[in-house]
Amino acid sequence: MNTSAAAGAASGPTRHVVVMGVSGSGKSTVAKGVAEALGFDFVEADEFHSKDNIAKMESGTPLTDEDRWPWLRALSTWMGEQAAAGRSTVITCSALRRSYRDVLREAPPSVDFLHLDGPAEVIRDRMSQRTGHFMPASLLESQIDTLEALDADESGLVLDLRHPAERIVAEAVAWLEADHARPASPTLPH
Repeated sequence: MNTSAAAGAASGPTRHVVVMGVSGSGKSTVAKGVAEALGFDFVEADEFHSKDNIAKMESGTPLTDEDRWPWLRALSTWMGEQAAAGRSTVITCSALRRSYRDVLREAPPSVDFLHLDGPAEVIRDRMSQRTGHFMPASLLESQIDTLEALDADESGLVLDLRHPAERIVAEAVAWLEADHARPASPTLPH
């Protein structure tokens, strides 16, 4: 887990940002950039997975909801603890379904979602080129099938993952710094 001294010193209400999307969408790169730009603490949701969940994914078996609930609750609890300590956060989390995002919103006072969206073939290509990650490209279709777009009542922004990371981070930061209490952007065409 990476933390920022500036985040701990921030005053006022805390903010919690979840950079979401399927595996290979660029969540880590964008989340790190947003956290750095805003001076928020950053954490990878993958750090909260149980060894059993990781082993299951490494073997090419999709997680079930029963696998995900404890993981999502741990993330929500962590964000709530950070909020209680006066720290704002940025986390990476697939957050594929509305029900999963609802769990993430349970503990912290407010959560904004940044959904990295784009064509499956672009994501598939990215996944085939990365090394050292436990999530195999074979599970991408299962994630795409599970993915539910942000609902109109969720605070969120859909970002085109085909753009350079610097542009995505700049768009995300501009939205977060503006009056962002608005419905989610429409899902991009695939």
